[in-house]
Amino acid sequence: MATIQERKSKDGKVQYRALVRLRGYPPQSATFERKTDAKKWIQKTEAEIREGRHFKTREAKKHTVAELIEKYIKSVLPTKPKSKETQEGQLNWWKQEIGPYTLADVTPALIGECRDKLLTERTRRGIVRSPASTVRYMAAFSHALTVAVNEWGWLEDSPIRKVKKPKEPRGRVRFLSDDERNRLLEATKESNNRYLYPVVLLALSTGMRYGEIMNLRWEDVDLKRQFVILHDTKNGERRNVPVVKLANAVLTELAKVKRKDTSLVFPSETDSNLPSNLRWSWLTALQQADIADFRFHDLRHSAASYLAMNGATLTDIAHVLGHKTLAMVKRYAHLSEQHTTRVVASMNEKIFGDNNG
Repeated sequence: MATIQERKSKDGKVQYRALVRLRGYPPQSATFERKTDAKKWIQKTEAEIREGRHFKTREAKKHTVAELIEKYIKSVLPTKPKSKETQEGQLNWWKQEIGPYTLADVTPALIGECRDKLLTERTRRGIVRSPASTVRYMAAFSHALTVAVNEWGWLEDSPIRKVKKPKEPRGRVRFLSDDERNRLLEATKESNNRYLYPVVLLALSTGMRYGEIMNLRWEDVDLKRQFVILHDTKNGERRNVPVVKLANAVLTELAKVKRKDTSLVFPSETDSNLPSNLRWSWLTALQQADIADFRFHDLRHSAASYLAMNGATLTDIAHVLGHKTLAMVKRYAHLSEQHTTRVVASMNEKIFGDNNG
């Protein structure tokens, strides 16, 4: 039920107070100078209440971006320990830029302006922020808005959904040629750090990340069944990684002389509670092997590339590397396709012979 009450102010000016009452909802009212505006407001408010949109809009007007970010940092980020520090910095950027705005005033156009500023702004290191980094900033804010929609009821919908993300460059794929691989392994064998060779060998043969390898503990290594268990992975899921052939043999030899004061497979010489620091020995090995433009993480790309060239499907590669989706391994698709072409050609040759016609 809706009513319009005509009122006169002390100066004799006529105003119209619109009142909406719907069963099960608190009364809503607003005052207008024109009766037609009051009628339009009643129609709009009644429709929004029936569709469940009115009170969410009111909530969006009550809360600011700063409140949203402060609550998110306090209640949600602690559940994401691996990314907490990075995302807190990203969210505080948004707080600094548009913190005083109410959530109702956060439009796609406003977020688009922030995106453009992120793309042109210089970081603390004095370099222009990359599209990939800008996407991470937007993703952090996007999740906060999504929580505000789904769990807190502060918003009806996330305005960032309508904002186009910057296009990220294709993922880097740098992998070792056969000759480079042999030179690098020889250089790591000659290193003063006895752990460098087994660590590089593990990275090449399994695709494990540096942190996953360096934090390995002997209780998670099963040499008989030929796998290791990774408890602390980037995507938060535990996974078993096959360690076979040469890698298993090297770990077996290392197990014979493992230290008694730590369970780490590759402990530091100075602190048994910490993994060994391979930075300088790694750089020295690269220099001795005459390998340029190569990072430790590229060993993971090398492992994935070798899998693709040896017939592994993208699903196989994603499973070995621990990716939940195929998006991250599509960069190796062309290598798999080359293998597939060879397989199909071989099959056709066996069936049809060498006929080209």
